[in-house]
Amino acid sequence: MPPSSSLKSIAGVIAALTILAAGACWGQESSNRTKAHALVDAAIQMSDSNQAVKLLWQATDIDPTLNESYIYLGLYYNSREDFAKVVEVYQKLIKYQPRQASAYLNIGEAYMSFTPPKYDEALAAYRKAYEIDPQSSFAALRIGQILAHQGNRLEAERFLKQASADSAKNATVAAEAQKELRQLGMF
Repeated sequence: MPPSSSLKSIAGVIAALTILAAGACWGQESSNRTKAHALVDAAIQMSDSNQAVKLLWQATDIDPTLNESYIYLGLYYNSREDFAKVVEVYQKLIKYQPRQASAYLNIGEAYMSFTPPKYDEALAAYRKAYEIDPQSSFAALRIGQILAHQGNRLEAERFLKQASADSAKNATVAAEAQKELRQLGMF
């Protein structure tokens, strides 16, 4: 690592520690959310990704409801194709925010990214997202695709038709659902 990268990394850690120390001095005026945001902000500025990831995980411990830390962790692990870690990140989020449909969608996508895909686990995650948000055309699309893959054509058709009807809100999802319906001979 070039010296300038090391200095930026060290500066980011020092900035995060300074903010945390200041928060401790403020006592009750400083919230865990503020501390967690400071860690996330410091992590974003770092060039040392290992150190940044540590700060992001610390942020999830300080304020487990702060979505940004999970989003950055999910992006980091997804970019490295560490899909088991992506699942771990979003499972921690739903532990604290069980009605977060996007977390279940991200878990489903991670399971679909395994080689081979983990269809049963993905289907469970997409169904939970759909239960939380029955208007989610993306959840409906993925449920329909998995059901079609598993040979459950009738139920697949129901979900794919719902997804294909949502062209005003999400044309890409609708087009993908229509393509799937055509391949199944249902459109």
